[in-house]
Amino acid sequence: MALIEQVLGSIKQSTDGEFTRKIGRVCRVIGLMIESNGPSAFVGERCLIVLPSNETVEAEVVGFNEERVLLMPYGETTQIAPGCLVKGTGKMLQVPVGEELIGQVLDGLGRPLSGERLVTGKRYDVQRKPPNPLNRPRILDALSTGVRMIDGLLTVGKGQRVGLFAGSGVGKSTLLGMIAKRSSADINVIALIGERGREVKEFIEKELGPEGMARSVVIVATSDQPPLVRLKGAYTATAIAEYFRDQGKEVVLMMDSVTRFAMAQREIGLATGEPPTSKGYTPSVFAMLPQLLERSGTAASGSITAFYTVLVDGDDMNEPIADAVRGILDGHFVMDRALANRGQFPAIHVLKSISRVMNQIASPAHKEAAQTFRSWLATYIDAEDLINIGAYKKGTNPAIDTAVDKYPYLLTFLKQSIEEDAAFEQTMTHLSHIARGES
Repeated sequence: MALIEQVLGSIKQSTDGEFTRKIGRVCRVIGLMIESNGPSAFVGERCLIVLPSNETVEAEVVGFNEERVLLMPYGETTQIAPGCLVKGTGKMLQVPVGEELIGQVLDGLGRPLSGERLVTGKRYDVQRKPPNPLNRPRILDALSTGVRMIDGLLTVGKGQRVGLFAGSGVGKSTLLGMIAKRSSADINVIALIGERGREVKEFIEKELGPEGMARSVVIVATSDQPPLVRLKGAYTATAIAEYFRDQGKEVVLMMDSVTRFAMAQREIGLATGEPPTSKGYTPSVFAMLPQLLERSGTAASGSITAFYTVLVDGDDMNEPIADAVRGILDGHFVMDRALANRGQFPAIHVLKSISRVMNQIASPAHKEAAQTFRSWLATYIDAEDLINIGAYKKGTNPAIDTAVDKYPYLLTFLKQSIEEDAAFEQTMTHLSHIARGES
């Protein structure tokens, strides 16, 4: 009611021209898109739409159509009627940041899902520029993830950005939970974008657990939320991770998934009239991906090591989003459905995966042991069909004979149960023993 009185006061004290600049009125609603005559606003500005019930709905300016303002709501459009007042705030969306966020579950706009009021001392704009490239320190130190396969064969550096490419149901959420609980980072920021509502509590209680939650901030934008909220969820998580990085902390940012972020932007782009291009994705999708992904990484005060999951339809690694993301990030881990069906976890296909910074952070002995491991694994996989049908006779090829002898030890290294904790030093010792033929 106070907002209505404030708006009416503006009408009495303003000329028609001044009022049009400050206040607008809804004139059209089509699907998710709201058109209004006024106010004078900028793209990305947060606006308030006053409903007939005197309640307000938050919306954001996403474009313009001649003299009309195009808005998309953070909530539902069900009660919005022609003539509803639209008031600009002059600000972009901001989220609260601070130590108080640790252990909290927030929605895509940075509000606690518990409904409790969260009081922090500072706020960050959700959309910020990446650090200056010349101010980014080189990645020189390894991050211990607690996952033996990753630490030994696909070593991740502090500030590296990695993509987890997977179809549905191959264990990516379980893998993220393992990293969140066992990594050497100071804090985790986890964004669940477009997830099923059922899976949220399951991930928090089963995969993350009290141990992981005690040093995590979880941002949730479920699949039933408007596309703008799903989009902002990714930006909110990144802004919170940037805050902790600015405090000098080593942060792990996990986003599941970038594909659903891209799908949300596709919905917004199509609603605003953008032409569809590759598989229906609009040009703005491919412009926004690097703007989001480049914000993580190293900075002068700390680092954000990021793990972004990418859903690949039909396990097609060349679909548009997977191809675009792979070209931006500093490495890609391919999760293979065939390995998952065999009961191997984590189901990462080592020979199809790469860490682009491993060579500059691993010791010569580590790199040599990892290369020996990969060589034996590749030799065995190349000859696996012949071995399985009995067409290969021992003694025909010494390299295959060695690979067959070593394969049980390779498989033991690659497999790791959810409960098993693999310290970085133990992983290095185990890998070196296999490479030297000692186990």
